[in-house]
Amino acid sequence: MLELLDLRSRRERLEPRRLEVEPPISEAVRDIIRRVRDEGDAALVDLTLRFDGADLRPAGLVVSDSEFQVAQEQIPLELQRAIDSLIERLTDLHLRQLPREWWAEREGLRYGEIVRPIERVGCYVPGGRALYPSSVAMTVVPAVVAGVEHIVVCTPPRKDGTMNAAVLYAAARAGATRVVKVGGAQAIAAMAYGTDSVPTVDRIVGPGNAYVTEAKRQVAGRVGIDGLAGPTELVVVADATADPEFLATDLVAQAEHDPEASTILVTADREVAERAIAALEHELARAGRREIVNAALQHARVVLVADEEHAAEVVNDLAPEHLQLLVAEARPLAAKIRNAGAIFVGNYTPVPFGDYGVASNHVLPTAGTARFASGLRAADFVTVSSVVEATDRAAAALAPEVATIARAEGLVGHARAAEIRAERKANR
Repeated sequence: MLELLDLRSRRERLEPRRLEVEPPISEAVRDIIRRVRDEGDAALVDLTLRFDGADLRPAGLVVSDSEFQVAQEQIPLELQRAIDSLIERLTDLHLRQLPREWWAEREGLRYGEIVRPIERVGCYVPGGRALYPSSVAMTVVPAVVAGVEHIVVCTPPRKDGTMNAAVLYAAARAGATRVVKVGGAQAIAAMAYGTDSVPTVDRIVGPGNAYVTEAKRQVAGRVGIDGLAGPTELVVVADATADPEFLATDLVAQAEHDPEASTILVTADREVAERAIAALEHELARAGRREIVNAALQHARVVLVADEEHAAEVVNDLAPEHLQLLVAEARPLAAKIRNAGAIFVGNYTPVPFGDYGVASNHVLPTAGTARFASGLRAADFVTVSSVVEATDRAAAALAPEVATIARAEGLVGHARAAEIRAERKANR
């Protein structure tokens, strides 16, 4: 069930699974983007009927006020409260992440940075194998916290053209300003180029399948994106203190996301792996989404390492989306980790806590990109502009150095623009 890789006697570097898109997907996405750009809403309606089986001609693409009201009435009170708590936790988390405006003055020079929210943001929420009110909250809440004025959510409808009540409730409570019944690459194209129903946005965030990811890649530059998401990943580092049942449930929880979900158990103790495999066999008997779980576990691995130092090296090489530390001294090990999207420390901190907003956003870097990227943050929804204001005296003092460097670079016009200020000050 779990492939065994023994690295105890060799320091082989493990490579993360890279994000690769097949050429037919790229071509299909290019055609979809072209159609949406040229045909607008008509293309969205046609493609939604083709890919999702939903005919939106009678009701239209945009979720109506009455549909939000029906969703409010349908959703159980217990679920409402859970979503409200999720949004509250995320709001508290993201309020701590915003950069602050600052100013300083020195010898006639006033300088600083101003922070402004992006004006329009598009949030993609996947459908398909599951429904994700949590992903609505994860993408919308940080935008609201940042002060974004227009927040569009795109997510695929059900075959009858309706939307899941929990998804609509989460969108309304989180602060989305518009929800559109469209998914896939066509949703990304609509947010990038705009249609009658979908306004053009400045940044697109949120995970999706290979078509969504490729569409984000193709529109990047025209709009900002949060990153290119591959299949979800989990690395668990465990020692003899790890509870085998905890390990088994954590492996199953990761596997049920997607048939391509990646799960790796890293340990210096072979008995830990054996106990985990035995517990996993028992846990599988009660697992839901069994077909997906079984498919994902086909490419799960156990990596045997020499010690915790070696475990940290393996983790940093893999740069996983999720890292779980089930070891006796988890905090010191966490301090050695450079590359991970989110780190869950100790036996009582399962990854699903982060999936549902316990002090983490679940939109995280995958495919090794945690080496240079971070999870979705409120700071991703603002821009920071430098502001510089010089007095005539400061300009005269700075001009000689600026002109010297400019002339060294062959930029005489730059030098002249600085020097003329100094000359004007001297002639007064």
